[in-house]
Amino acid sequence: MSALLWALVALPLGAGVLLLVVGRRADRAAPGVALAVAASALGLAVTAAFRHPSARAPFLDGLPMRLTVDGLSGLLAVTVTAVTLVVLLFSAAEFGSGEARARFFGLMLLFAGSMLVTVTAATLPVLLMGWEVMGATSWALIGYWWRDPERTSAADTAFLTTRTADLGLYLAAGAALASGGGRNSNSSLSLDGLARADEPWLSFITAGVVVAALGKSAQLPFSFWLSKAMRGPSPVSALLHSATMVVAGAYLLLRTGPLLDASGWGDDVVAWTGAATAILLGLVAIAQADLKQLLAASSCAQIGFMVLAAGAGATTGGTLQLVAHAAAKSLLFLAAGAWLTALGTQQLPALLGAARHHRTVGTAFTVAALSLAGLPPLSLWAAKDVLLAGALERSPWLYAAGLAGALLSAVYSAKALWFVWRPAVARPDARRIPAGAVWPLVLLAFACVALVVPAFPPVRDSVSRVLAASGQPAPAAWEFVLSAGLALLAAAGAWGWGARPLPLAARVKSGFADWLGLERAAHVLLVAPTMRLARAAAAFDDRVLDRAVEGSASATVRLARWTNDVVERAVDGTVGAVAAGTRALGRWARRPQTGQLHQYLAQAVAAFTVLAVVLVLVR
Repeated sequence: MSALLWALVALPLGAGVLLLVVGRRADRAAPGVALAVAASALGLAVTAAFRHPSARAPFLDGLPMRLTVDGLSGLLAVTVTAVTLVVLLFSAAEFGSGEARARFFGLMLLFAGSMLVTVTAATLPVLLMGWEVMGATSWALIGYWWRDPERTSAADTAFLTTRTADLGLYLAAGAALASGGGRNSNSSLSLDGLARADEPWLSFITAGVVVAALGKSAQLPFSFWLSKAMRGPSPVSALLHSATMVVAGAYLLLRTGPLLDASGWGDDVVAWTGAATAILLGLVAIAQADLKQLLAASSCAQIGFMVLAAGAGATTGGTLQLVAHAAAKSLLFLAAGAWLTALGTQQLPALLGAARHHRTVGTAFTVAALSLAGLPPLSLWAAKDVLLAGALERSPWLYAAGLAGALLSAVYSAKALWFVWRPAVARPDARRIPAGAVWPLVLLAFACVALVVPAFPPVRDSVSRVLAASGQPAPAAWEFVLSAGLALLAAAGAWGWGARPLPLAARVKSGFADWLGLERAAHVLLVAPTMRLARAAAAFDDRVLDRAVEGSASATVRLARWTNDVVERAVDGTVGAVAAGTRALGRWARRPQTGQLHQYLAQAVAAFTVLAVVLVLVR
């Protein structure tokens, strides 16, 4: 059983590293290798989801490396590998042969493998390893076209923002170790054991986990980094936004639900942060004129529902939302990438008629957008109501906030559909979308329809049993009808409004279009003070430390010169005088040494005489 789990995480990680090491020599073989590895990983993930294997290996003294697959991680592992396979199928057909394909496919496999480590980790150190590799590979993928300074700058922004939030996991790990007193680090660092910590460590652990999760999932106030991530290739956006890095934070919050509840405050903070993100980033999505920026803001908003579910204890609804969102959002980003390649733009006004020009892609895009809008009978419509039932049980106001976020989903989805389906002039210069890049979109469109089934009994009850989430609230029939009716009205209103500007103040519209000014705020509150501190430290180093070091060196040189001129001369003189005296004594001592026996006898007699006289006088 453990071999199955080791193979699941080692296969994509090992193949990804191998492709990166071989480099351009493997460009031709890279797509085939990546697809074979992704398909094998999917088979292993499905098997692991049924068998629930565990694995253990020595790592640190008293702290082994532990991986495990349970209901939640099993569903996530299948979702990650399935979406990875579909995205790589699209990439194999769409990615040009002149690109560094071994580097691209190697990084994608490494990215997916690190997500698998994250979802199967049973302890915080293992989670941290997967978490860190995932962040590093996301930076490399966003900046894949590294010769473009704007893309590398965007990758740096995304990496540094998430990296700052990731420090929360180190805080949580340190607090967990402190709460265990060092006696049983294996138990204190287990994800299932975090909720058993005592105060004040419990609050530190909760705060660290919440900050790291919100940063990774681009929730407020960290949402702006996801806008920068759009600089990467479209397949990267599709995988990053749907089933890997951005949902890792939501997964962590769903996994650590008992911790949020035990803290007494974490569940409320998480639930309301998710609701606020769903509303505010929904408004940001509506204000966008760029399709990929609209989809990026919608990712923040949709993941806000998962975060809301984690805070409300609606584990089943949050998981269903995560899986359904993975299918819909990967399809939307892949379709946007196909249009970008074919038409050379991702601006909504320039995409007029794009769905009419590429009918199959347009139809698949429509299915995913209608699912995102929450219209029946598609998957996200039902999944949202399952999680909103948990919000209603906790607070009517929380339910109302979630329902408002759902209405905004319908508005920005209808806005995107309005542009791509409007009649437009002929596009004689449009490129043809390869057939190999189209049928993965069709497959994902079928998934958007089929994934509505798990939201209804008896499959929903089975999902709850698999997740070990007993007592989950079930939505009433009126909730399904209410959300569907409101979503339909909101979508119809957005369609009727069309491209007319919103009757809002220019500053308000620019604020939402600029992602609430979150990046500027981060620069003002964090980056600028850090840079000022760095410049002050550099000035202190130059003006104080450097001068102190140079002054010490100068004083040392002067002391050495004085020592050479004065002390050494005195020492040399003393040594010379001692040597001269010793030589004089030697000359005097040699004078009696004549070699004449009678002289030696006379000297001995004289000496004994003197000695006798002394002895007489002393007595």
